[in-house]
Amino acid sequence: MRRLFTIAAILLFAATAQAADWPQWLGPERNGVSGETGLMQSWPATGPVVQWRVPLGKGFSGISIADGRIYTMYAADGDEYAICLDAQTGEEIWRYRTGPYYKESQGGDGPRSTPTVDGATVYVLSATGNIYSLTTAHGALIWKKDLTAEFDSEVPKWGFSTSVLVEGDLLLLEAGGVDGNFVVDMVIDRTTSTTAVALDKATGNTVWTALDEKMSYSSPVAFTAAGQHQAAFFTAYSLTGLALEDGRQLWQLPWKTRWDVSASTPIFIPPDKLFISTGDDSGAAVLQVTGSGDDIAIEKIWQNKRMKTHFGTAIHYQGHLYGFDKSILKCLDATTGEEKWKSRGYGKGNLLIADGHLFILSEEGQLGLVEATPETFREKSKSQIFNGRCWTVPSIADGRIYARDENEIVCLDVRKSVQ
Repeated sequence: MRRLFTIAAILLFAATAQAADWPQWLGPERNGVSGETGLMQSWPATGPVVQWRVPLGKGFSGISIADGRIYTMYAADGDEYAICLDAQTGEEIWRYRTGPYYKESQGGDGPRSTPTVDGATVYVLSATGNIYSLTTAHGALIWKKDLTAEFDSEVPKWGFSTSVLVEGDLLLLEAGGVDGNFVVDMVIDRTTSTTAVALDKATGNTVWTALDEKMSYSSPVAFTAAGQHQAAFFTAYSLTGLALEDGRQLWQLPWKTRWDVSASTPIFIPPDKLFISTGDDSGAAVLQVTGSGDDIAIEKIWQNKRMKTHFGTAIHYQGHLYGFDKSILKCLDATTGEEKWKSRGYGKGNLLIADGHLFILSEEGQLGLVEATPETFREKSKSQIFNGRCWTVPSIADGRIYARDENEIVCLDVRKSVQ
């Protein structure tokens, strides 16, 4: 009997371990890679099984999943909302109004930021710069902060887009303030003089601010390199490393784009490198954090124009980079920048990696499955799952892909067991 109990416990643990959550922008490690296994290696022309599909609203907010619930944001009927749905059924559990309807004639309407789930709390940022701390249980307000009022910032041309990063007791994001307030310890970003901000996640109080640059549409990442735990912020003018304890600048790489736009998230390549890319002739680069103590620097390993990302973020996987060079899907060697393969057919898009495959969502609503190998482009399946514009990266949890366009959200079962 004891042996049977032990075997059952092991099996239960294994199943639980595979059902990983996707609690923030680009997943648990903010790198677009899932540890899930046992997924489909192909699917019919009609696509994976649709578990549910429900109407939503305008916006490009990503989908976060935790403890059987999903969180995203949308705009409809003159208002903007954060919403929580049941991950199994798509039924609404709660919604919270986060501001007025955000309208943008070129980029599209609605919120851009992805909710960040941290235990019993979810943090959401409206397109107009209001950050909210809400309970995951009922969407009750814990605290609220208006970034434009507190840090004298302006709403960026295409709205506040950064996704909040929880790091210990801090919230990091770009707030877009002035007078060295680009990053706050929440970290906050802005439009003219940039502000990196760190906030106390429990109260919303400002812990530190840093930088004085124009804000971007990127999101920060945290990592440890050269013996220093730090955060990287990709502003309109630079990639900058800040010490998490006080916001002091550790290193900086100037990176000026033609349109003052950095939209992709820096990707950490262990143990000490970063990948960045923008959609203009600055192209892409892999950088190394070197030194120690008070003598930390950033050095360029390579830079080329082979992966100019527009709105998506490339992904590092087993020594290679997978992503979009404008409208061409590519694989690059992360060590040298050498192009391994390229393929057209998706237009611009977003992707994640799970169980050795790229799950690609094109801006025209096609879901593709491509083997994550540098050997050659090897497409396994491709299906039309939306008819509207798709600028939101898909998410994955418990063997399900969650995706959205500007009209609806869908849950697709991609477990092998349902083939």
